[in-house]
Amino acid sequence: MIKIEHLRKEYPNATPLKDVCVEINKDDVITIIGPSGTGKSTLIRCLNQLDPPTSGKVWVDGECITDKNCDISKIRRKMGMVFQSFNLFNHMTIIENIMAAPVDLLKKSSQQAYDDGMELLRTVGLAEKAFNYPDELSGGQKQRVAIARTLAMEPEIVLFDEPTSALDPEMVGEVEAVIRDLAKKGLTMMIVTHDMRFAREVSNRVFYMDEGGVYEDGTPQQIFDDPQKENTKRFIKRIKIFEKLITSRDFDFIKFNNDLDEFARKNLVPKKSLYRLRTVFEELCTQIIIPELEKDFVLSFQAEYSQKEETVTAAIRYSGKEFNPMDSGNFLSVSLAENASESICHSYSGEDEFTNTVTVKVK
Repeated sequence: MIKIEHLRKEYPNATPLKDVCVEINKDDVITIIGPSGTGKSTLIRCLNQLDPPTSGKVWVDGECITDKNCDISKIRRKMGMVFQSFNLFNHMTIIENIMAAPVDLLKKSSQQAYDDGMELLRTVGLAEKAFNYPDELSGGQKQRVAIARTLAMEPEIVLFDEPTSALDPEMVGEVEAVIRDLAKKGLTMMIVTHDMRFAREVSNRVFYMDEGGVYEDGTPQQIFDDPQKENTKRFIKRIKIFEKLITSRDFDFIKFNNDLDEFARKNLVPKKSLYRLRTVFEELCTQIIIPELEKDFVLSFQAEYSQKEETVTAAIRYSGKEFNPMDSGNFLSVSLAENASESICHSYSGEDEFTNTVTVKVK
């Protein structure tokens, strides 16, 4: 469906794409991941010529769209795009937003465009909002309308440029649910995302972008569970490990819990495991260890989830004299921590930066 040969994109102060060579098959659902600044959004903008490449060639359904004689407007009808910002016309109702392009570009009758638009709104769960204006909708609802508007042009390919990045966390799920449904219907899709859980669930291929190109290409299982290249390994490791440094008894526990929730969501940690992990942290760290530490302390809390073993391993590290929280005499907190875990092990080394380490396994 798409063939890319030696694609390069240069800006005056950066070259995000140096040499991209890849093929996308019909019905592929590809998520594009990688660190910021590695050309993920630039790649899909080059594919529909919103950002013309500096050099290289792109074929879409057998037609070279980088050829100066190509009718790019014709190709764009095959290739819809959903942006971070919704780009809806605020002076039009929702159904008018969806009808506009099919009437103007596909030459559909108003009645046909209306009927098709209402069906698309039912697909994204917003038929009851057809006669509302965009300002009356939430961010998640606006993005669902934007998806419906893109589908109204009957594209064969849909490009998503971080479709949930501008949304509040509680709205992300409703947009991702719509994209999951589309993935089941045979559309060819490319999705730039920072949500690794979503990337794992929705795609059949993952592009990890780095060093100016598609650094590693594989199935979600290959990329997330067994990456082959060094940069990919480092990136995935950073995603899979939750780590916080605590330096005050008055640390922001609300942000800590929110970040822990986000880590659990992205790594598919079961709710019961998250609850047990939080219990371990509260009872061992906040109730026992932190009160025993010197005024100027540093405590490291690190957690990693293994899907294969369905186990969370937490490492609590802190400096100072040897202190095993299990021998603290706080029988209630120790009992709660033990009930929440499979095993708790303390070790001491006078040579390391963090002299004490408590390793906890949680199911």
